[in-house]
Formats: sequence, structure tokens, C-alpha cells
Amino acid sequence: MTEVIVVGGGLAGLVAARRLAAAGIDTRLVERRGEVGGRVRSVRESGFVLDRGFQVLFTAYPAARRELDYDALDLRRFTPGATIARPGTRTVLADPRRDPGALTETLFNRDARLGDKLEIVRLWRELAGRSERETFAGPDASIAAYLADRGFSGRFVERFLAPFYGGITLDRELSTSAAVFEYTFEMLAAGDIAVPAAGMGAIPAQLADAARAAGAEIALETEVEVVETTANGTTDGGSTGGEPAAGEPTGGVDGSETTGGEVVVDLGGETITADAAVVATDPREARALTGVASIPTAARGCVTQYFSLPAGRGLDTGGRLLLNAHDAAPNQVAPLSAVAPEYAPDDRELLSATVLGTPEEDATALAERTGAALASWYPERRFEDLRLLHTDRLPFAQFAQPPGFYERLPAVDAPDGRVFLAGDYTRWSSIQGALASGRETARAVRTALP
Repeated sequence: MTEVIVVGGGLAGLVAARRLAAAGIDTRLVERRGEVGGRVRSVRESGFVLDRGFQVLFTAYPAARRELDYDALDLRRFTPGATIARPGTRTVLADPRRDPGALTETLFNRDARLGDKLEIVRLWRELAGRSERETFAGPDASIAAYLADRGFSGRFVERFLAPFYGGITLDRELSTSAAVFEYTFEMLAAGDIAVPAAGMGAIPAQLADAARAAGAEIALETEVEVVETTANGTTDGGSTGGEPAAGEPTGGVDGSETTGGEVVVDLGGETITADAAVVATDPREARALTGVASIPTAARGCVTQYFSLPAGRGLDTGGRLLLNAHDAAPNQVAPLSAVAPEYAPDDRELLSATVLGTPEEDATALAERTGAALASWYPERRFEDLRLLHTDRLPFAQFAQPPGFYERLPAVDAPDGRVFLAGDYTRWSSIQGALASGRETARAVRTALP
């Protein structure tokens, strides 16, 4: 009998499987797709590396430093700061501690007042060294209210912080929890924004290799239909709360009559009995499988489009993100091949443009909006050779994180019986949250096993 089965091959599930196997526990991970990674995946098309939406790694994340081999990932780092774009003008706002060459431009940048720049320095000092749990504990507010309380100018918020943090939280209105702002701000001050040379999909691939090396079995293209607990020869089925999303598997977990027993997983052709199960699927499916009503299912989405230009015709941002200070179409443009040359063939440049939310326009209309925005930001340039390569529509890119969300998230042992959760929805919506959750879940499973 398998001791532990992990359902879902995203970052949290892979970390949980690796740590359980490394502890000598017979572990099997099942994933319904033909690849691991969950929301963190990459594909290669015609020599381009296309991540599943614009994704980056914050190198200062403690869980990432603990779980990943950065040298093996061969990270490519964005230049700190950003280029702020409006029709007819572009300005640079950077961290002069790590980009001294941008000091003069940053000091004289009129998109931020002197008071804004001094407040940024105060925040660097105030937030340095805080742990994740310290940051997310206590009273909360929206990012917008927090920034106003700190005295940031409306111009600085509108032109820099709204598009920059809109890209992080997929919420340009800044209604997201201020705790998310504080923690990511601390991480940005302490490290870099980076992508692996082979694409963000290299992260789950490395975790999967490590899990296999530790002894975990990883089975792909496996559909999970039912997860349930059994005890004393009886089955306690049914959902304990919450409604399954359309098209998701039914079934549930109900271990209310027992604290032990076995766990049965129906794979639609194979039934596995285990001592424990880890549900590491996306939030909506996890809620449907376990019945844990506190799993957040409200979503924030986006559309990311990939474009190419002839080599040498890039955006000249020096490896910085390009923020739209005028409107949200698109919110930001990333010069991917300028940062990671491996993302494009030698004769082409690769850009991504991200529109927040779930716009109804088709791919062509969205691409035209990006082309028009670039033409307005670069009046000295022509963009007839901008070519749309790929469009990713991600209606559930993150779960919504309004003020106070953290205290309402489920614990990893929230389901009844020996069924556990692993996913960023037990922490906060991020790579840090997913990796940390996988480790915490493995620890809880080891404690629960006889």
C-alpha cells in the first residue's frame, strides 16, 4: 500500500512529495496533465520560450532559496526599477543602490516627488528582515489605503505603483491586502526579479527531478475522480461544504467520525489506498475534492500576449519592465529576450504584454491595443514588424486577496481524516506561498502518520 498519495503536480505538490520521499515515506504523486508545474509552465514554439502568462521569480523568497538550486536554473535577472511610459515620453525610476547608473534619472524623475523617494527609503529600512508571518499578522488594509496613509503622492501611485503592483497582484485598483504589498516590497528590496534561462517551467522540472531522486513516483495524465477516507471497514463519503465548480470532479472528504483510517483515491480506472493523501490541486478543484469551504475560489485573471520583433529592434529599456502610466491596455510590457536571450532565436526579440482582468476583445484586438500603446510611447519608432506569437488567457491566475484574507485561509490539515492541503491558498498567492505550503504539508503528514 502506498503510504502517501499526492494529488496534483504543481509547485506545492512537488515540494510535498519530495520532502515526504526524502523522509523515507513511500510517496506517489499523480497529475492529470502530461506535465508538472500547475500554473508555472513553459512551452517552446519556433525557437521562442513562452511561459504560461508573464511570471517571474523573486530571488529573495526564503522558500525559493530553500527549495531551488538557483545555479542550476541559470537565472536571468531583470534590471531593478522600471521604465515609466506615457504617450510621447518615457522615464526611468530605479533602485540606485543596485543600479547606480540610473541615479541621475531617478533623482530627477518627476513621476515621483522627493517625499515619495524618501518614503521608499524609509520603507526599505522598516520592512527589512520581517518574516512572512510577521508581515501578514495583525490589522490589514487595502494597498491603496496603505499608500495614502504613508503619504505617497497621487502622481507616484498612479504612474508607478499602480501599474507595477498591478502586475504583481493583477489588481491595478490596489484593493488587494497591504500585507501583500509589504512582503513583496521587502523581497524586491532584498533580491532580484528573474527568470530561468530555459523558462519558468524549469522550476517545476527541477522540483520533479528532485522528488524522483528522493524516491517519489510521479504519474502523469491521471484523472482523479474521488478522494475519500475509510475507517473500520466503512466509507465516510460526501462533501463537508462548498460547491464543486462546473466540470470539476465530484466526491469529497469526510473524516468526521475518525482521526485515522485509510484514504482511498479513485483514479478513474485504478483505486489507491493510502495512509494519507495530499490534495495539491488548484483551489477550485481542491475545494470540490475536500469540501473545505474556506479554500478561496474568487479569482483574478489576466491575458498575456507574446510578440516578436526583428533582432536589434527591441525597446531599449536596459532590461527593465515597461509600465503603462497612461491606462491599463496593456498594464506592462516585459522585454523578455533582452533579459534572457535564450527566450528567442538569434534573429528575433521577444516581448510580452499583459492586460489585467478578463477582457472580451479577441487576440487580434488586444494585440492592436498593445501596438498602439508602443507607438505612442515610442513616437520615434514604427512597429509594423511587431508580430503576435501567442495569447494566454488566464481567468484564474491568482486567488483574490482582499484585506484580511490571510486569517481566513485554511490550514493544511483542514480536511477531515488524514487528508491534507498543499497550495498557495494556505498561505498567499505566490511562488513563495506554494513552496512554503508544500514543506508545511509534508511536516503535517509526517506528524500524523502512525
